[in-house]
Amino acid sequence: MNSIKNSVSKSRKYINDNLRKEFLVACKDEDFCKLCNRFNISEDIIMKYTSHLQDSVIELNNCKGCKGINECKNRFKGRVYYPYVYNDSLEFEYKECKYSKSIKKNNTTFFETPKILRNANLSDLWNEKERSEIIKYIKDFLKKKVKNENVKGLYLSGNFGSGKSYILSSLLNELSMKGYKCVNVYFPTLIQKLKISMDDGSYADIIDEISTSDILLLDDIGAENNTSFTRDEILGTILQYRMDNDLTTFFTSNYTLSELEEHLSATSRGNDLIKARRIIERIRFLTKEEKLISKNKRVEE
Repeated sequence: MNSIKNSVSKSRKYINDNLRKEFLVACKDEDFCKLCNRFNISEDIIMKYTSHLQDSVIELNNCKGCKGINECKNRFKGRVYYPYVYNDSLEFEYKECKYSKSIKKNNTTFFETPKILRNANLSDLWNEKERSEIIKYIKDFLKKKVKNENVKGLYLSGNFGSGKSYILSSLLNELSMKGYKCVNVYFPTLIQKLKISMDDGSYADIIDEISTSDILLLDDIGAENNTSFTRDEILGTILQYRMDNDLTTFFTSNYTLSELEEHLSATSRGNDLIKARRIIERIRFLTKEEKLISKNKRVEE
């Protein structure tokens, strides 16, 4: 028994010695020291969070020379990994920067959304004959929505560059001006960053903001690298909440729903048609499906 206690004691001493060495090396950085000096807690506690504090220093330094959200070098665009004291310890969160706050178009929050979509306007669409069916849907949707009538969102599929994202982003921007809390998400990039941030305090907050918004657009679904975690834990969680609470949801994709089902069924662990079908049924509950075939607008531009 004594040998086990001695072994544990040596192990703890080794860990503590290494932590102190890392901390002392980090303290050679003036910015690291300035950040640590903001906290009224013991050095022993601060020392345990050396690597997290170094990450904060990197992101805070990125913010110093930043001139806009499109130049953001941080893990999450428009957010900075920031420490705060809680119960005599340190916690970390992703705080929104001034540029992120300024790009909220009325009531819309953007996650990895390109500038052209953040500024999308319905007035650009009204005279385009090839989009007449989609425009008819949008006009009907707006009439019913403002009257608080029950109306489904849209699953809009079509060829690359057909304008799917612009159309639905412009609708979200219109809805935000009518007072709805909207979230516009470029889905593939969000998935990548959520996986990285599993141990950060921001994961649950971001999922909650996306899940609970009045109006949600999941842009380019199916372009992500599909895994069982992406499908079941991220997408499944969001869609289940929105289905249970009857929240308006839009999707764009290069896949039809039947093609998306095939995409979602295949992971590195093999095919799982049942779980993929479960996701598709949630999407069908939330939306009506439309297809947009159009010239590639991006090539024209």
